[in-house]
Amino acid sequence: MVFAVQKDRVQGERVPRAHRSGTRSTGFGLRRLAALSVAIALVLALAPYAIAPLYRVVNPVSTLMLWRWMTGQRVERIVVPLDRISPILPPTVILAEDATFCHNHGIDLGAIREALQQSDDDLAESRGASTITQQVAKNLFLWPGHSVVRKVMEIPLAVWLTLVLPKRRILEIYLNIAEWGPNGEFGVEAGGRWAFGIPARRLNPYQAAELTAILPNPYERSARSPSLLVRRLAALYERRAAAHRTLAACISTR
Repeated sequence: MVFAVQKDRVQGERVPRAHRSGTRSTGFGLRRLAALSVAIALVLALAPYAIAPLYRVVNPVSTLMLWRWMTGQRVERIVVPLDRISPILPPTVILAEDATFCHNHGIDLGAIREALQQSDDDLAESRGASTITQQVAKNLFLWPGHSVVRKVMEIPLAVWLTLVLPKRRILEIYLNIAEWGPNGEFGVEAGGRWAFGIPARRLNPYQAAELTAILPNPYERSARSPSLLVRRLAALYERRAAAHRTLAACISTR
C-alpha cells in the first residue's frame, strides 16, 4: 500500500512537470515568432532609407510599375535625363504640383494643414497636399490611394529623399516614374509619345501644360483627347509657367 501511494504521487508529479515544460516551449516559440516578425517589419520599414541614396545614379522603378509587371500588365517607360526633356515642362509641373518645391524640405506643412481641414471628398481632389518629393516617396516605396498610415510613412521618407538626393534628381525621377497614360505609360517620354507622337524634348509649352493637367488621374483625363477641363487647365498652366520660370531655379544646375 505504501509503495502504491508513493508511486501514485510520483506519477501525479510527472504530468504537471511535463505540461509546464510544454507550455514553456510553446511560449518560447511564440516569442521567437513575434521577435522575427518585428525584425522583418523593421527591415522592410528601414530598407527605403538605405536604398534611396543609390538613386543618385540608379534609375528606379515605381511600386505600381512592379505590380503591373508582376500581374502581366503593360508597362512602357523610356528613361530620359532632365536635359533631354523640354525645358518648359519642369516649371509647368512644379507650378501645378508643388510651387514650393525649390525651397521646401520634402513636405509643405501649410498644404498639409489645409488638406486636413478639408472633407474627405475635397482631399481626394486636392492638388498640392503632397509635394513632388512626397509623390516620389509614395511612388517608389509605398502604395497608391488615400491612407493615414501611408501618409505617416510618406512624410519622413520625403524628408530623407531631400537630404540624400539633389532637387534636380528628385524632379528627374518624378518625371520618369509618374503615370502619364491610361495603359501603362510611365514617364514623360512615354507620355509624350502616346499623347502627341513626339519625344519629351520636343514638347511645346501647351503640350507640356496638357500633360501636366492629366497628372492627377491619367485614366480619367487625357492629353491625347483633352476634355474641356484639361484644355482650361492647360491654358492656365501655360500662362503661369511662362511668367514663373524661376520656380524651377533649383534644377538649373546639377
